[in-house]
Amino acid sequence: MEAIYLKYSYDFRDYTGASQKRRVLYALDQLKLPNVSALQDRVLHDAGVFARLLQFLTIPVSEMFRDPSYFLALRQQVVPVLHTYPSIKVWVAGCSTGEEAWSLAILLREEGLLERTQIYATDINPVSLDKARQGIFPMEAVRNYTANYQRAGGKRAFSDYYTAAYDAARFDPSLCASAIFADHSLATDSVFAETHLVSCRNVLIYFNRALQDRALGLFHESLCHRGFLGLGAKESIDFSSYAGRFDTLARAERVFRKAT
Repeated sequence: MEAIYLKYSYDFRDYTGASQKRRVLYALDQLKLPNVSALQDRVLHDAGVFARLLQFLTIPVSEMFRDPSYFLALRQQVVPVLHTYPSIKVWVAGCSTGEEAWSLAILLREEGLLERTQIYATDINPVSLDKARQGIFPMEAVRNYTANYQRAGGKRAFSDYYTAAYDAARFDPSLCASAIFADHSLATDSVFAETHLVSCRNVLIYFNRALQDRALGLFHESLCHRGFLGLGAKESIDFSSYAGRFDTLARAERVFRKAT
């Protein structure tokens, strides 16, 4: 990982050892390489191999309205406060292939906030970001997304938001027409905007404690006075250096608010 950082400036050095080991072993199998030394040699001498390895290291897996109760908590407890701002900025950190960003766009449209919201969706994986911009997802997955949407307090027919063609669903481009999908690393980059809501879910679980603290520090710095932070179902700020800098708004749903 040190060699990758020095060669490509992608920093995986503070990702948890267990998850990193699983990903590397999977990459060895998929790339038909005998050991880590062989992988390192190929990666350092062939940028194409590194691009393939990046897909294994970042695990671009997500779904729309994942953990519906989280989105319901946003509707009920966060949206009323967002309505008080003349303009809103939302940061989806570690957006993967875009399912969460598109979900939030739908929620914000239904709550009458999308037109005055700037969504920033960031990730380190350029292939995932390209997919995220397209807003095209497999129909097989959309059936599950529909159930999630309904449990998340959806106000319309989910099919209103996409056009089905062959085996895929293309979501209404106007939902993310003004969204910015951009490269950003929580391991190496800085804050780029003041935001009202940061949603970073199922990302911190892959970081060690030091990198978790760094990411939480970025979120705290980015958030405006009394801004909101959403984490994944298995993530917490309780044992971090920032535990005292956030108030818990909805514990089960992992929604927090920047402390005064």
